[in-house]
Amino acid sequence: MRPSTPLPGPTDVRRIAGWTLAGYLFALTLIAFWPSPVDSGAGPVIDLITRIIPVLSYARIEFGANILLFVPLGVLLTLILRDRALVLPIAIVLTLTIESVQGVLLDRRTPSELDIIANTAGACIGLLGVAAWRSWRRRDRLARGSATSPA
Repeated sequence: MRPSTPLPGPTDVRRIAGWTLAGYLFALTLIAFWPSPVDSGAGPVIDLITRIIPVLSYARIEFGANILLFVPLGVLLTLILRDRALVLPIAIVLTLTIESVQGVLLDRRTPSELDIIANTAGACIGLLGVAAWRSWRRRDRLARGSATSPA
């Protein structure tokens, strides 16, 4: 039997998540503050998708993309912060900042209240995903512990 590789401890997870968050925030900054909409070249692909699946309008695709864009933020902040109650306020402040800068400084970008909702929802999904994963791991450890403990 091969010895199992130890899982990373909480400090290791925080460190890895911190570096990943730095890279994510760099990419998010490029996406959020690019002078022109980042999907401007995707028109033909989006048109094809909306013709094949009419229920997927451009607005729905954009809303879903904004949700997906902020899921990693929720995951990473939940892994880093000791108080996960801070995740959503941070996500809200970040997205309000993005939308405000787009509205004030970027002529070709359009701030949107729906982006704020979608971004916050994405961060919430990330937070809930980590919480569910931790809960599952905790139950699994308890089940394994009770199965191996003497009766």
